[in-house]
Order: sequence, then C-alpha cells, then structure tokens
Amino acid sequence: MTQEAVIKQETAELTLSTEVKEEKRKQISLQELVESLKSTADDIGQISELSSEEKILVAQFFTSLLKLMQPLAPSIELNRMTLPTEIGDIIAAYIDPTGHLILEFEDGHVELRDLREERNRDLLVTVVGDLVPKFKNLTSAQKRKLENRIKLLSTVTKEIQKSSEALYAAISAEP
Repeated sequence: MTQEAVIKQETAELTLSTEVKEEKRKQISLQELVESLKSTADDIGQISELSSEEKILVAQFFTSLLKLMQPLAPSIELNRMTLPTEIGDIIAAYIDPTGHLILEFEDGHVELRDLREERNRDLLVTVVGDLVPKFKNLTSAQKRKLENRIKLLSTVTKEIQKSSEALYAAISAEP
C-alpha cells in the first residue's frame, strides 16, 4: 500500500471514529433529556399533590384560628419588623381571625391582604412565625384575667354568704 493510501485510510477511520463518538454523545444527551423530562413530570405531579394538601391545611388553620381568636381578640398586632421589606413602609400590621392581614402605611393608606390566597403563602408563613408566640401571650393573659376574677368573686362570695347567713339567723331568731 502506498503512503497516500495509508493516509486516506487513516483519515477515513478517524472521521468514522469521530462520527461514532458524536453519535454516542447525541444518544447520551437524548437519554439524559428524556430522563430529565421524566423527573420533571414526577416533580410536577408532586407539586400538584402538595399544593392540594397546602390548600386544605391553610383552610383548616384559619378555621381553627377563627374559633380561637373570636373569644379573645378581634385582631392581633404583628411585629412589623418581621414582615418583608418589599411590602413597603408600614407603621402597623394586624391579623384578623378570618385570615386578613391589615397593613397601615406611613402615607396613611390601609391595605388588606388575604393570607388564604395562594400568592400570599410565603407571607402567611412569616406571619404565623410572629403570630403563634403572641397568641400564646394572649391566651395566658386571658387565663390570668379569669383566675383573678375567680379569686375576687370567690372571696366576695364567701363573705356575702357569711353575712347573709348571719342576717338570716338574726332575722329568724327574732320573735
């Protein structure tokens, strides 16, 4: 074989080898793409399930909050510093038992955000972090208030009972 024929054969083999390698890369890339799409489909299914579960939990949370807050307070003030700065310059923030966040701004306007809405879920999580300890303080204060009333009424009732028994005995003893 001549040197020119050997070079042509080696070039052809090299070209064929390069084409085979490129084809393998395309096949691997195609396989990786298909696997990635399958994984994406799994994630989408899980996102759908998790969204449904979240919606149910949010509804249950606000149903329970309504039952707990109604006898205690019409709203609870939140620490405005815990709220995201993107909200703006607020001077006060409150949550009501129905799931509304009331925001008072420095310029005097008031905004109402429904924390039950899906677009406000991250804000809801922030609010819950501030709300739970405040709610605990509110229930503790209500408990102390009831204990103090019971203590006062118990003492007064005992004294009234003694006086009424003494008066009844005195009246009954008269001829």
